[in-house]
Parts: sequence; structure tokens; C-alpha cells
Amino acid sequence: MEEKIELRQYWDVLRKRWMIVVALPLIAALTSGVISFFVIKPVYQASTTLIVGKKASESGQAAVQMLDNSVLQANQQLAKTYATIAQSRTVEQNVIKDLNLPLTVEGLDSLISINPVKTTEILEIQVTNTNSELAASIANTMAQEFSKAVIEIKKVDSVSIVDTAVIPDKPIKPRKTLNVLIAFVVGLMASVGLVFLLEYLDNTVKTSSDVEKLLGIPVLGIIPDYEMGK
Repeated sequence: MEEKIELRQYWDVLRKRWMIVVALPLIAALTSGVISFFVIKPVYQASTTLIVGKKASESGQAAVQMLDNSVLQANQQLAKTYATIAQSRTVEQNVIKDLNLPLTVEGLDSLISINPVKTTEILEIQVTNTNSELAASIANTMAQEFSKAVIEIKKVDSVSIVDTAVIPDKPIKPRKTLNVLIAFVVGLMASVGLVFLLEYLDNTVKTSSDVEKLLGIPVLGIIPDYEMGK
């Protein structure tokens, strides 16, 4: 019975200030929608994958090398080494020169992510940019310049491009619908918290139960407040 009374009291508090509970989440969701759809520029991501590993000297040795676990583990370690080479200053300077980019090496580096795929010999180059075509161009040029650098440094032709980057048709961020939903939920939580805070700070006497709690004596009667003429 006490739980029902407490729940009813909570509901009465929310109902008394229902405009805050409704308005604040809607304002938050609307603000987030405007920012996500009209203010934040969409960011696109293009990626290319390369396989790292020594080629067999003869065609008949390819199957043997693929089954050789020690070779596979060595190539996986090489993938980590090559990830550092791919994001080196030399490679990035060549990319800037080839594409005539108005970027510094540090600026280009912030757009690039090199990820060795776990338990494989594959290296993934990801590029993010607000221009989808430029993101794909940078990714493909990175792969080409990286291959040249590896040939020069390691003296072996050990990099093959598996997938070239294609122009992405959908941005990876902002995630507009998710942003609006999160803003609505956060706004709803904030509005509920604000309502209970206002109720806690409000120490005025409004009901007969407030009088009983304040004075510690029962209320014997209530005089209604009627308008004149009724």
C-alpha cells in the first residue's frame, strides 16, 4: 500500500509540472536535429586493403607457403611493421605531392588510420574526410605510395592491393537519428530531475497532507474555495 502511495506521489509531482517534462526533451531533440542535419558537415570514410607477405619464388611453392604457420606468423608481424611505414612522413609527403593537397603532414596524418587485421596478413588503410571523392583518392594514393616505399625499404615486392577504395555514398557521422534519440533521452532525464528538484525546493503548504506533516496533527475539515456566484 505504501508503495502505491509513493508511486502516486511521484506521478502527481510529474503531472503538476508536465510542461517541463514534455518541453525540455522536445527542445533537446529539436536542437540536436538542427545541429546534426544543418550544422555538422558529414564525414565520409574510404578504405583500401592490402595483403602483406613474401611472394613465392615459384608458383608451385605458393600452396606450401600458405600452409606454413611460421611464415604466416612472420607476415603478421611484418604487417605491424608496415603499418608504421605506411603512416611515415615520407609516404604522406608523397601523397600530398601527388594529389596537390592543401594539407600539412600532420593534417593528413589526422585523417588516416592504419589497422593491421588481427590474425591475418591484411593491412587496412582508412581515410576520413568531408569530401567523399577526396577520401577515396587519398586512400588509393596511400596504398600506391606505401607499396613503393616497401619495395624500396625492404627490397622485396611483398605488398598486393586486395581492394581499392571506392567513393562512399553514405557518411559515417554524424549519426543523425541516433543523435536526436540520445538528445531526447538525455532531455527527458534532465527534465524529470529538474521537476523533482523544484518540488524538493518548494516548501510551501498546498494540501491537507502537507499540513498534517508540518503540524503533526490530523486535519478535521477542509473549507472549499468557491468563486462568487457559484
